[in-house]
Amino acid sequence: MDPELILNCTTEDFLQIIADIEDFWGSNRTLAYHHPMFVHEFGNTSFVIKDKDRVIAYLFGFISQKEPCGYVHLIGVRNDFQKKGLGTKLYNHFMEILKQQNIYEIKAITTPTNEKSIKFHLHLGMTMMGIENERGIKVIKDYSGTGQDRVVFKMCKND
Repeated sequence: MDPELILNCTTEDFLQIIADIEDFWGSNRTLAYHHPMFVHEFGNTSFVIKDKDRVIAYLFGFISQKEPCGYVHLIGVRNDFQKKGLGTKLYNHFMEILKQQNIYEIKAITTPTNEKSIKFHLHLGMTMMGIENERGIKVIKDYSGTGQDRVVFKMCKND
């Protein structure tokens, strides 16, 4: 299969992702955030890139029910395929899907300590929302619960 081709995530793809979770994230720390609803309920906004039958990158997203905005819940790229533009390709694809529905804003979150994610999202052109914490990183206080500040990114693409 063409690694440039972006497909909707299937149940088989999802099962492969969770079986190989450490190859995407370096550990299983995000396993609890991987829920099959992203295939069953949000399958039209969850995508994979494959090399033959092997998932090498994925994005699980959905459209917000509160505002006209797409939300990226998870994006993962296998360690051996990082820094090849696959994450950017998936984000751009999701934005194109959103534009077909007249949605031009996209949102994502990460933890204030996830420097790799922060750097990636800033590279995409996303803006951090909130106020600066003691480390100079903009966060929204208690976003994920008491004492669980998060970096919230937003980007608007009207072109």
